[in-house]
Amino acid sequence: MTGPLGRIDRVAEVPAVEITDLVKTYRSRTGADVQAVDGLSLEVPSGSVTAILGPNGAGKTTTVEICEGFRRADGGLVRVLGLDPARDGSRLRPRVGVMLQSGGMYPGARTAEMLRLLAAHHARPLDPDALLARLGLTAAARTPFRRLSGGQRQRLSLAMALVGRPELVFLDEPTAGLDTHGRRATWELITEARASGVTVVFTTHAMDEAERLSDQVVIVHRGTVVAAGSPAELTSGGAEGQLRFRAPSGLDLKRLLLALPEPTTAVEGPAGHYTLRGVVDPQLLAAVTAWCAGNGVMAADLRVEQRTLEDVFVDLTGSELGA
Repeated sequence: MTGPLGRIDRVAEVPAVEITDLVKTYRSRTGADVQAVDGLSLEVPSGSVTAILGPNGAGKTTTVEICEGFRRADGGLVRVLGLDPARDGSRLRPRVGVMLQSGGMYPGARTAEMLRLLAAHHARPLDPDALLARLGLTAAARTPFRRLSGGQRQRLSLAMALVGRPELVFLDEPTAGLDTHGRRATWELITEARASGVTVVFTTHAMDEAERLSDQVVIVHRGTVVAAGSPAELTSGGAEGQLRFRAPSGLDLKRLLLALPEPTTAVEGPAGHYTLRGVVDPQLLAAVTAWCAGNGVMAADLRVEQRTLEDVFVDLTGSELGA
């Protein structure tokens, strides 16, 4: 990081995280086996920002916890900075920062005390006071953790993940519960970390966050990776865009599709709002307006939109993010 946070050395030019055919099974309360991770493979390039998306129960949290060394894999290969997190935890811990939703704090510890204590365990830590200032926590420096607001706890957890100058940092929902100012401060820190050579892997339920920050987005569903690529690559796959318009509800979409070039799909939702997906070009636009004119349909608010990351996510998982 630059500025008051100092500089973090760039990690060696090898993949920061390599996962091949990862398997993790849990035993349920009924005694049945539950496959949390089922042959998952992914690679995180060094110095990049990777967002991991998936519905609740998709296996993303288990995968990250295995990379952090908190859980053991039942099968497959996992390497973090070239090391096995299950066997080489003592060598990895000084090089990896971890942000957990639970925070990992002592309830009675004061904000600045906790951060300085953690900084003392690292050879070249960031300046704790500068980090607190960047995250808007200076006024809460003497406040015990149990008295911090949810947003303050979240920002302190982020500071604790970064204070040791990690080569790689895992962030679990880094902006959950934060206001607009807190989100922007967190985004700035993640962007600066990447510019300094730090590899960032984070889970999120915020699509705008994934699109804005990530070099790579990995979508996990039912224990495996169903898509991976840059936001631009994922949103350009399949449909080139979307054509949306408003009209009376209940249009005969089957008849409409017969008049349109293939492959085009059409859905109504909410009532009276229509979305066409396919190759959106002048020919499609002309065909839609001609069909509407020929059937006495007044189409309003006709507009072309690019496919969004949320569209891709719903298409691949059948659910909204967080469902």
